[in-house]
Parts: sequence; structure tokens; C-alpha cells
Amino acid sequence: MERIIAFDIGDKRIGIAVSSLVGDMAMPLETYTRKNISSDIDYLVKIAEEKGATTIVCGLPVNFDGSESVQTVKTREFIEKLKAKTAIPVALTDERFTTMEARRLLLEADMRRDKRKQVIDKIAASYILEGYMNKLKRGN
Repeated sequence: MERIIAFDIGDKRIGIAVSSLVGDMAMPLETYTRKNISSDIDYLVKIAEEKGATTIVCGLPVNFDGSESVQTVKTREFIEKLKAKTAIPVALTDERFTTMEARRLLLEADMRRDKRKQVIDKIAASYILEGYMNKLKRGN
């Protein structure tokens, strides 16, 4: 069974989600607070290996019209460094609406702002993972 881990890479935090053991659900795992590029990548590789990930999926932030932004370039550079540190295949997927969806979900749940900040990234990562898993099911 394929085990997929997803990362929502931000400047301050990285949301982490993992697929269920049977591969049918995306589950938020944790929000990692970034330290420095080397520590960040070492941590992500370690958690991917611990979870037995066969694929790493990273959300790629693009503008609403699909064009690339400064954040897209920074994220691509981070992903290239991640790829260089692991043998696990790394896939990219459009993360355009994931944080917005996560924010909407948490606001509907009436979660306080300080609490939202702690969980929004891992929820966004679970949306990234869910979207990727749905693409796989459709054969894309």
C-alpha cells in the first residue's frame, strides 16, 4: 500500500499531513515551526521515513491565474533541496485554494485566532494530500 506524506511549505511553518494506512484518507499530522533550511529539510526527511512514506507531495503556491509568484520560486528552491536529501520520490501539486479552504473550515468551527494559527497549516497540508490522492484515483 502506498503511504503518502504532504507538506504545505510556508516561510514560518510547514504543515504536515499523511495518508491513512489503507490510503483512503488524508490526515493532518502536525505543524512544524521552521528553524533553518538544513534543520527543516532534515526534519521533513526524518518524518517521511518514520511514517514509511513512498511519496512526498509538496504544495506549490501559484497565483489565482496559475502564474508563478516569488513564493512559488522560494518553494521550488526548498523542494529541490528536499529532493537532494531523500530517495523518496517528491511530487508537486497546485495548492491554490488549500489555505483558504482550511481557514474557512476553522472559521466555521468558530476556532479562536491563536488556535487557528497552530492548526491551519496541517489542515492545508491535508487538503493538498486529499487533492493529490483524488488525482491519483482519477488516473491523472
